[in-house]
Amino acid sequence: MTQPNKPAVIVIGGGEDKVQERKVLKLFVSYAGATDARIAIIPSASREPHIIGKIYTDIFQELGASAIKVLDIRDRDHAQDPKVLEEVSGVFLTGGDQVRLCALIGDTPLAQEIRERVHSGRLTLAGTSAGAAVMGHHMIASGISGEPPHKEMVSMGIGLGILPGILVDQHFQNRNRMARLITAISAHPDRLGIGIDEDTAAIFPYEQSEIIDVQGSGTVTIIDPQEVSYSNQPYASGTTPLTIHNLRVHILSSGGRFHLIKRIPLMPVI
Repeated sequence: MTQPNKPAVIVIGGGEDKVQERKVLKLFVSYAGATDARIAIIPSASREPHIIGKIYTDIFQELGASAIKVLDIRDRDHAQDPKVLEEVSGVFLTGGDQVRLCALIGDTPLAQEIRERVHSGRLTLAGTSAGAAVMGHHMIASGISGEPPHKEMVSMGIGLGILPGILVDQHFQNRNRMARLITAISAHPDRLGIGIDEDTAAIFPYEQSEIIDVQGSGTVTIIDPQEVSYSNQPYASGTTPLTIHNLRVHILSSGGRFHLIKRIPLMPVI
């Protein structure tokens, strides 16, 4: 795995261990600067932002971050000043409702500042659950599980565009979401589907932006539609099951890596 203490985007599938080893959360603090980490928590996806903000504040304090603040944004007017990120080395987007999160901060000066600083290697950004769902340009706003892939399985929305080439689903194997990510990616075949299990992270290091590193107790499922030879997605209607030929699927556990440009899995780092 790429060594921490360098900027990265860390996409977490939700349900991360907050009590015992806290491996995924330790990784975020490490990438954000370890004992020099200055973290801003954005709990806006939650309907209980005060409670969620306090939970993560306590965790990051215990993990040794030097400074922590909660940006309790409950109105778009509260996201107009990007200066609140001055001296911040890491931003953490909590879980909740991804539609709510994007409604509050999407296309605001704050979101633009986060995106620009991530893309220039000046900020580590992590998002868990809803905070993971918003990473792409397109996002899964809501959906159902346990059925064959069909168009009515998912409702799509616009995310924050941090990693515009991917489409994320979270709590992936834990909530049986393979079919809904396949459905979403069939409508956006120019994207790469990333399904992330609970207590698991897909890490996009700034210095090796073409590589995904996987860490955590679960897996990351990559759905690659690049070589699809046929799909009935343009013609299927309602709950008609989708037909998709030659869809490629990779499953990576901790230490696994994937090359985003070559679209191939790499040998894991054990």
